[in-house]
Amino acid sequence: MAQAYTILGYKVNHALLLDTMETKWNMIEHAAEATWPTVPGATPRPPFTQEDWDEIWGSEFEIVTDIASPFVPELIKAYPDAKVVVVQRDFDSWWLSFTRNVRDRVFGQPRATIIGFVTSTFLGVRPMQSMAKTLFGFFDVKSSKEINATRGRQVYEEYFRRIRELVPPERRLEYTIGDGWEPLCDFLGVKVPQGVPFPRGNDGAALDKVADSRSIEYFVRSAKIVSETVVGRVLAGCICGWVAYRWLLG
Repeated sequence: MAQAYTILGYKVNHALLLDTMETKWNMIEHAAEATWPTVPGATPRPPFTQEDWDEIWGSEFEIVTDIASPFVPELIKAYPDAKVVVVQRDFDSWWLSFTRNVRDRVFGQPRATIIGFVTSTFLGVRPMQSMAKTLFGFFDVKSSKEINATRGRQVYEEYFRRIRELVPPERRLEYTIGDGWEPLCDFLGVKVPQGVPFPRGNDGAALDKVADSRSIEYFVRSAKIVSETVVGRVLAGCICGWVAYRWLLG
C-alpha cells in the first residue's frame, strides 16, 4: 500500500521508504510512554497533543503506515478530519509476517540487545527500546513471551473494531488488497494512474533485506564513532568483526 500511495504522489511514512536513521525513534518512545504509561521502563509523560504528533509525522508526511499503526486510535483523535484506509488482512497471514519481521527482530536475543545497546550508546537513537515499549503497550503485556497468537488475535480484532467505531463511514475506506486503484483513488479524490499496475511487492522479503542492511549500517556508524579513541579502536574492531561473522559470513 505504501508503494501505491507514493505512486499517487503522497509523501508516505513507511519503513521501506525511509532512512531509518531519520526516523524519530526517541519521540516514538515518548509517544509509547505517553500512550501506555504502565509499559516496562516507562518514564511518566503527559498525553500527546496534536503538536507532539506533528513533530513525529504530521508536519512532514501526508500518509502514515506501519510504524504509526499502533498509535492510530490516538492519531484519529488528534486529526479528527483525517481519512482512514482500513486494510484488515487475514489474521494468520498477518501474524506470520508480524512475528517474523517485527516481534522476533525486536525481542530476538542476543542481536536485539546488542543493537539496542550500540545504537543508544553511540548513536543516541533508541529504535529497539522504542519498538519494545510500543509492542508492550499495543498488546498490553509485560513480557515478550505474552505476545503470542492467542493474545495477538484478541488485540488484532479489537484494534480494527475500535478504528471502525472511531471513524465514520464517510471518512473510512474498507480496502482489500486486490481491489485495485479505483476504490482507493475515488476515496482519496485523485485520478487513477493510467497504464500503471497496482503494486504487488513482497513486503515481507523486502523488510527482511532492509532490516539486515540497516542493522549493519548501525554497527558501521557506531564503529566510526568509537574508533576515535584508543579503546574505541579495539571495540570498533570487535563490532565490525561481529557484523562480518553474523551477516557477511553467516
